[in-house]
Amino acid sequence: MSRGFRREVPALVVAALALVAALGGTVYAAGKINGHSVKVKSLPGNRLAPRSVPANRLKPGALSAALERGSIQGDRLAPGSVTGLEVDVSTLGQVPSAFHAETAEAAKDAETALNAANAENAKRINGYEAGCRTGTVLFAGECWQTVAKSTALTPANAAAACASEGGALPDPLLLAAFSHQPAITLANGDEWTGDVPVVSGAETYAVVTVSSSGVINSALGNTTKKFRCVLPLLG
Repeated sequence: MSRGFRREVPALVVAALALVAALGGTVYAAGKINGHSVKVKSLPGNRLAPRSVPANRLKPGALSAALERGSIQGDRLAPGSVTGLEVDVSTLGQVPSAFHAETAEAAKDAETALNAANAENAKRINGYEAGCRTGTVLFAGECWQTVAKSTALTPANAAAACASEGGALPDPLLLAAFSHQPAITLANGDEWTGDVPVVSGAETYAVVTVSSSGVINSALGNTTKKFRCVLPLLG
């Protein structure tokens, strides 16, 4: 009985060694499997334990052919596991905040251009804004009253009245030109200007006038005529 058992021992040892060799070869073979050796869909994701295959054990592009578009959802990726180097930027849409920033920048540019245009239209002469009060119109860089005063005064009193409004009697040549502007009509009987061409004595002088047709003339300073004032631009 013991003799037969001793004959079987060597056979068991050989069989055990063969089994160990076979298992070792399988493990070794498993260690040599890479992404190119795995058929598409042959290893579904639910058969792999989380973190069972670290990223540094995969060759670049080893899984690209095996993964279908959308097979890995964003919430299955660990934070920081995908960097900008792995992302095809051309496949990304515009970030909403970037779109709003782009729109805001365009709006800002449009507003700047509009403000610049308004500023250019407003500035006329010597940095003044071309703002004229009601009843006046911009002409020759100043605000001219569109209608003559209803009361006739002497030239000295007319000049004082214009000064009280912050203006002065007009230049004769400019008043003659102003008389030809659309919707402008000078008073009948001529209007006073601010030009005094002749002084013959104390309180004896002549003042240049302009007729309703734009003709330049003169009248004595003790007579009365209608007039209009020229006011500065509103700053």
